[in-house]
Amino acid sequence: MSNLPEFSPLGKPAEYVAEYTPSLLFPIPRLAKRDEIGIQGTLPFFGVDIWNAYELSWLNLRGKPQVAIATFTVPADSPNIIESKSFKLYLNSFNQTRVASPEAMVEMLRADLSDGFGASVQVNLTLPDQFDSARMGELDGLLLDRLDIEVNSYTPDPSLLKAKHEEAIVEESFVSHLLKSNCLVTGQPDWGSVQIRYVGPQIEQEGLLQYLIGFRNHNEFHEQCVERIFMDILRQCSPQKLSVYARYTRRGGLDINPWRTNFTTGQRPTNLRSARQ
Repeated sequence: MSNLPEFSPLGKPAEYVAEYTPSLLFPIPRLAKRDEIGIQGTLPFFGVDIWNAYELSWLNLRGKPQVAIATFTVPADSPNIIESKSFKLYLNSFNQTRVASPEAMVEMLRADLSDGFGASVQVNLTLPDQFDSARMGELDGLLLDRLDIEVNSYTPDPSLLKAKHEEAIVEESFVSHLLKSNCLVTGQPDWGSVQIRYVGPQIEQEGLLQYLIGFRNHNEFHEQCVERIFMDILRQCSPQKLSVYARYTRRGGLDINPWRTNFTTGQRPTNLRSARQ
């Protein structure tokens, strides 16, 4: 199948295309990786993937360059992800393209990306006169990284995840900045911070941190890592409610921030850029 990751632009020389070319987008079905981690039928979570693009530019009708920061919100139940290098190449194709207005730009992006992801994608532009309103922030939660632990494995090991099922139910949020995984195709490092919020039997913190560090030599895309973390915690620790949110550092002017949850109340997380992003 031509939409497998190994057929994407990743790890291959790519021509710089500066004229609008939506065919540069390379969709990859989510299904295969979800089958691999045992997700069958109805998804056990909902959520979004929040993409931020910091290098978006186009020309107005008089040929004057325009710039903006773009945010794309993709539903987790979309059938596809978009491979990030192809996303960057697609955005670059606007660099010498004349577009009537920012509103027209939003509509072009929304149409192309909704077609690629296979679901309705929200698009928002932050224009230069709004740059001073941009805020930064960090994930809330108890920092797991404070723990002085020994680590002997750098591949994900769900058996490290344990919970105190005989004790009272708790509600907690944990944060770690030690998440590192690698690109599924190229093996290049992806760096991130992760927040885990849950209601259920108390999860043992040392094992959770060891488990998260275990992604250090693991090759998967950002969205797939977050879904793997969600499913492993759900199976091993049996929380009543669970949320996993990762903020990955940018590559090629793009960052990807997947959020998966089965909490039925509360809004999606804020899209605050962290210090490392």
